[in-house]
Amino acid sequence: MAQLKEVCSFDGHSDRAWCVAWNPSGTLLASSGGDKVIRIWGKEGDNWVCKSILSEGHQRTIRAVGWSPCGSYLASASFDATVCIWSRKEGEFECIATLEGHENEVKAVSWSCTGSLLATCSRDKSVWIWEVTEDEDFECASVISSHTQDVKHVTWHPNKEVLASCSYDNTVKLFKEEIDDWSCYSTLESHDSTVWKVCFDKSGSRLASCSDDKTLKIWQEYLPGNTEGVVTTGNNPTWKCVSTLSGIHDRTVYDVDWSHVTGYIATACGDDCIRVFKEEDCSDKNQPSFNMICSVTKAHEQDVNSVCWHPKIPGLLASCSDDGSVKLWQYLEN
Repeated sequence: MAQLKEVCSFDGHSDRAWCVAWNPSGTLLASSGGDKVIRIWGKEGDNWVCKSILSEGHQRTIRAVGWSPCGSYLASASFDATVCIWSRKEGEFECIATLEGHENEVKAVSWSCTGSLLATCSRDKSVWIWEVTEDEDFECASVISSHTQDVKHVTWHPNKEVLASCSYDNTVKLFKEEIDDWSCYSTLESHDSTVWKVCFDKSGSRLASCSDDKTLKIWQEYLPGNTEGVVTTGNNPTWKCVSTLSGIHDRTVYDVDWSHVTGYIATACGDDCIRVFKEEDCSDKNQPSFNMICSVTKAHEQDVNSVCWHPKIPGLLASCSDDGSVKLWQYLEN
């Protein structure tokens, strides 16, 4: 079996580390935590070091961070109900905007593929979509209240203005703009408990979702007129759960990331373990088979909260944990 080899471990957060996110070029890694701080990690020579500490933006836990496609902006979501926008110029970060409107903790942020839209979600059950103007203003374009519970995560399609969200209400929802407003066009129901994270594959025709029910699910998009005969409504595609990976994770699966470089899927789990999955060669897309190709049983000393594949280097993975540490791993074939 292959292995994940620990490359290095970063200590710096004084509380649990919630999120890790690579910038688009892969030169910087952002991490955020319960210490209300964002740390920016980068290489100096052969060593990884903390290049910046962003500590002036939020009053409570920073739950998530996300880079814009151009890499010039970083958005941060906080339990203080705000989102901060950080501008990076000549290696320095400055908070240029604080987005207010959510009534409770903001759980996630995500930029659209063009960088012209930012999505946020919250414990207040809503998803907000913000338009980004050329003069760095952020205007709320839509407030969507389709979920009935806390919205855990939002993520944009890799090349369309289609948004996916997931929630404490056990569902995944997909949104697009129709007649000058955003609406839900599909609700995916298969999980038995909170859906913590959802992510697209490189093509955007598949989704992976992970849950408190200890499963990882793979969803396939079927377009109108599909050869499989899957029924669709109007111009909207239908999404079907085509694979459920169960009996593998011992506790809640908090995060999943689908590499756009290798196609591998990594999961972060409450059993302190990181696992990597690969689709079998010649697998039927309508009934795909995924195998676990490696795992690290004590990747961290406590819950693993976030995993993120490097956008350029095959098999390089970042993770972070309740133990406050941030780690880099390299996938190696034996």
